[in-house]
Amino acid sequence: MSFLEKLRGQLIDIVEFLDESRDTIVWRFPRQGNEIKNQARLVVREGQAAVFVSEGRLADVFGPGTYTLETKNLPILSTLQGWKHGFSSPFKAEVYFVATRQFTDLTWGTQNPVILRDPELGAVRVRAFGTYALRVVDPAALLRQLVGTDPQFRTDEIGDYFRSLVVGRLGPALAEAGVAVIDLAANQREIAGRLADQLSEDLTEYGVAVPRFVLENVSFPPEVEAALDKRTRMAVVGDLDQYTKFQAAAAIETAAANPGGAGEGLGSGMGVGMGLAMGQQMAQALAPSAPPAAAAPPPAGPPPLPVAESPWFWSAAGSQAGPGTAADLAALVGTGDLTRETLVWQQGMAAWTPAGQVPVLAPLLAATPPPLPPQAGPSSGTGGRS
Repeated sequence: MSFLEKLRGQLIDIVEFLDESRDTIVWRFPRQGNEIKNQARLVVREGQAAVFVSEGRLADVFGPGTYTLETKNLPILSTLQGWKHGFSSPFKAEVYFVATRQFTDLTWGTQNPVILRDPELGAVRVRAFGTYALRVVDPAALLRQLVGTDPQFRTDEIGDYFRSLVVGRLGPALAEAGVAVIDLAANQREIAGRLADQLSEDLTEYGVAVPRFVLENVSFPPEVEAALDKRTRMAVVGDLDQYTKFQAAAAIETAAANPGGAGEGLGSGMGVGMGLAMGQQMAQALAPSAPPAAAAPPPAGPPPLPVAESPWFWSAAGSQAGPGTAADLAALVGTGDLTRETLVWQQGMAAWTPAGQVPVLAPLLAATPPPLPPQAGPSSGTGGRS
């Protein structure tokens, strides 16, 4: 440093910091030998704090305002320096300006997927990203824990560390939300607010808080997204039968849009054949689904033996006739010897019954006409001879 620069430094009596970088959190005021003139003016603007350090020990902290540096407003520094009756000569101290405004648009993201147990999808891997805001709430703690003697402390120096804290808190926050992964979009604000509180609590020892945390997006791996897209398409279409029809229609539409693709190198005949085959597949897909055929019962051995028919008995000229079979009764019906009024009996019947009243014999007697009514005798009167 030249002599003029040293001399100019001794004449400067204004201690201030104008930040043009927009990312500087802490900046140390440069001064030759760290000497500050007595009665110097300290200018601390809104969104700043000034911290005095003497011989490695943190002394006084000033908020926004303009101050004249003297013994009465530097109580801790005066005690450390041992000025009992005031001072008039330059004194040595390091001045750190700490930005207390919010640093916005700091980004975060999961480098590796976070595994969650979803109530609907089971174990899934998700990625997330977003932004957050950072603000210094305790400048002294920040200097002790993170800055040290760094003359210019920027946001990128703590970005990686804060991102690791965010990712470490993300998994438990998503699990504690108790919602399905596909419903996270509707709960992003609530989850982000919970994460901001947890991160601020974790960063208390560093004098830093997270006033705003934004969870912009939660995404799945490509293969999971593809499966969800297919599931969504099936849900929109309806059942599997409708989905098959939709697939067939989409295939025919694709083939119609590229008519020369199949037949250009193989001949138009093969292209027509492929079109017919696709048409048949379409017709099969559009046909209503037939119910599955009932399975044939398994064989249960040889059929049972036929049961012998009980013999029939019938009345003929006031006497019992028989025994005979149903075929014998059919023959008697044909000859007129068995009518509806003929009494019949078979084992199991309570009494002799007219054949027309027996349901089993009704088919045999269906074509048998009823008996003729009795004929009237010759009438007397005008029809005789005189």
